[in-house]
Amino acid sequence: MNFIIYDLEATCWRGRPPHGANEIIEIGAYKINQYGETIGKFSRFVKPSVNPTLSYFCTELTTITQQQVDSAATFPKVIEDFKDWIELYDDYILCAWGDFDIQMIRNDCDLHQLEKDWLDSFTNLKGQYHRIKNVDRYTGLKTVLKKEGFEFEGVHHRAISDANNLCKIFVKYLDEWIY
Repeated sequence: MNFIIYDLEATCWRGRPPHGANEIIEIGAYKINQYGETIGKFSRFVKPSVNPTLSYFCTELTTITQQQVDSAATFPKVIEDFKDWIELYDDYILCAWGDFDIQMIRNDCDLHQLEKDWLDSFTNLKGQYHRIKNVDRYTGLKTVLKKEGFEFEGVHHRAISDANNLCKIFVKYLDEWIY
């Protein structure tokens, strides 16, 4: 069993998105085996198609530049590369901090008319963590890291950094997650 610990960044605005669509602009992921060992890393930018120009708010929040997304491949190509990297023929579970990330992939698959069956194997680590800790009030990843004695590494609101930090929590509670 491989665990795909991933995070996404998406286009964002202070208000409603133009044309009603947020799109993925970065995918960051680590592949963890059943022993808690990192066996792979995936990090790619994605060129948005509905709203190709990033907002000032988005570039400030994520530090992702217009040039980075302009030179990236579009979602259909990047998600195909991501699926190849996951190795869908193996047993895997997609793991994210909350439901936002899986819903964003579903939305972008719908937007580009791509199949979504491979997304069925998913678990929400945020919900599970709060179940493990018997806490009703959900907290963010950065707060949980600090409570667990970890330092946040990298750049907050960057997919690869957030995925890396989520791996720390995932590995610490490796035997307590329910799949």
